[in-house]
Parts: sequence; structure tokens; C-alpha cells
Amino acid sequence: MNCRLPSRTLQSHLCLPAGRPCKGFRGLHTSSLLCIEQAGRYKRTQYKTKPLTFEMANDPKTIGVHKSWNSWNTSNLQNVNDRNQVAQMTVWDEFIRRFLYGTWHNLFVSEIIIKRRYNAIYVAGIVQQSIAVRKMYFLIGYTEEFLSFLLKCPVKLEIQSVNSRKDVVYKYI
Repeated sequence: MNCRLPSRTLQSHLCLPAGRPCKGFRGLHTSSLLCIEQAGRYKRTQYKTKPLTFEMANDPKTIGVHKSWNSWNTSNLQNVNDRNQVAQMTVWDEFIRRFLYGTWHNLFVSEIIIKRRYNAIYVAGIVQQSIAVRKMYFLIGYTEEFLSFLLKCPVKLEIQSVNSRKDVVYKYI
């Protein structure tokens, strides 16, 4: 009994006569291997007009060599009591980033770095000097107090400021 199957499909022993479909047949399709590393890379523009910061300019495979991780914590160490601590810290880190992007609307020109040291959380980033200094100090105090109350641990902001977004451009592609 012959089944009419493509030559790239491995045949099963359960086939019907020619012209009838094979019910319950699962074939294995093969294709050539493509070794393309595409993720985390930015597409080049024709006239090199796209600005990249230092964080964006480095490839993902150079994390730990040229640049560091955006979240530093010790939740991956073996802890017998808290198994779900890794997922909880990841969710809290994402909450901190979204809260800061919402509170400091269009002011962050770099990525937000979160470092957990002992019981304290340190948040670092570069902001643009487009608001008054008094408002910036208010935002720092408001953010530290609100996050400290919500996360129940001390939160400190380490903010640096630049005059414009062009000051953090590392290269153009």
C-alpha cells in the first residue's frame, strides 16, 4: 500500500491505498537550519538618523561584558522558605518602572536601573532638565515616599540630569 506523501515527510506504517487521505497520520517536516541572531538588535536607517543610547547600542550577547543587567537582586539564590520570590520581585520591578514612567512623564531619557541591596531598593536613571528644580525635588520625594510605603522597604532614587535627549546619544545607526 502506497500513500502519496511529499518526499520530505517521514511515512508512517498506517497508510491507506493511493488516492485516499491518511487519517491519523502525523508527518515530520524538516527544513534547513537558519542561525540568525535577530532579537534585541535595531534596524539600520539609510542615512544613520536613528539615535541609540549606550544600553541600546550593545548587543544582547554582551550583557555582563560591556553593560550590566537592568535589575539587580538576590532572589535567584536558594531560599527554602520563599519559592515564589523570583516571580514576585520581577512583578514589583515592572511595577516600579511603570510607576516611574507615569510619574516622571517623558522625563527619563535612559533605562531605569533597579538595584536591591539588603532591605533597600535603589532606583537609578537619567532625566531631562525640562521642569523646574523645585518640581524635580518634589517628584523625587513623592516617588521615594510612595514606593517606600507600598513596598514596605526604603526606596532611594539616584537621579542624574542632562540638558537634552541628545546628550545621552551614544551613536546613530
